Amino acid sequence: MTAATATAGGIDRARVARWLQEYGVYVAVVALLLFNVFFTANFLTLGNFRTQLVQAAPVCIVALGMALVIGTEGVDLSVGAVMALAASLIPLYLGAGPVPAVLIALAVGLAAGMFNGFLVAHLGIQPIVATLALLVGGRGLALVIAEGQLVQLHDKSFLELGTGDLAGIPISVWIAGLLSVVVALLVGRTTFGRRLVAIGGNRTASGLAGLPVKSVLVGVYAICGLLAAVAGVLATARLSASDPADIGLLMELSAITAVVVGGTALTGGRVRILGTVFGVILMQLVRATLIKHNLPDSTAQMVQAAIIVVAVYVARERSTR
Repeated sequence: MTAATATAGGIDRARVARWLQEYGVYVAVVALLLFNVFFTANFLTLGNFRTQLVQAAPVCIVALGMALVIGTEGVDLSVGAVMALAASLIPLYLGAGPVPAVLIALAVGLAAGMFNGFLVAHLGIQPIVATLALLVGGRGLALVIAEGQLVQLHDKSFLELGTGDLAGIPISVWIAGLLSVVVALLVGRTTFGRRLVAIGGNRTASGLAGLPVKSVLVGVYAICGLLAAVAGVLATARLSASDPADIGLLMELSAITAVVVGGTALTGGRVRILGTVFGVILMQLVRATLIKHNLPDSTAQMVQAAIIVVAVYVARERSTR
């Protein structure tokens, strides 16, 4: 093989990797939708679309926060535990009304995120280690608060968050959509978003340039914790029960998968919010499609694992070219 041929081949691979990272998730969603339209019974029904969107909404909300963290070349493994922690607090304060209960749950999620950010930014602990501590301790604390019990909830105003509609669309889907727009504007239109991306691209250079690296990192993890708490509240309302042993379980893996599949590289310096939303939709469709064709959930998990391996490989190919 000549040098020119090798160079040409390298350019082609780089272009393919770039194209896949930019547009692959959108093409995959369209292809999977078309497959289901022709080969999956009862797919084109309002009930089915409602179910898929409601199931995807909490994952989408968590993935938005995860995208910000990964954009700084970090990761947050504690989001599932924060969801469980928020869920465990709802029954304790629901007697005072749904608003105080939700606000307290969100405040605790925000505090948990700030704690993660403090460990990463001020103590210099690796994100995977810092958030692993809360992954274990947070769910343990949630189980202690709930005394290891599932608690049924009956407050109709609170349960509306998980089961109610607004203009025919589930409230949880409205919230996920609104938060997607807010986070997209945060990344693309604010100084905080530009600093976030710069820090993810080169933290040392950003510090030397005078950017407030530590405060931005704390802010990013705080937002991630807050969004995880929002997802925990919605999941609790949808289940009509607080179950810290199950709510948010393995959510961190689902969120990371959606973010990476959506085109946000684990190496940081880039945040793709629309891609993340489509990543969530893709993973939800993959799971739903396999289940509807009578394949076990374990098969869906293996397929999802294969998808994330491909996504990481594509990102690596692009970054090395």
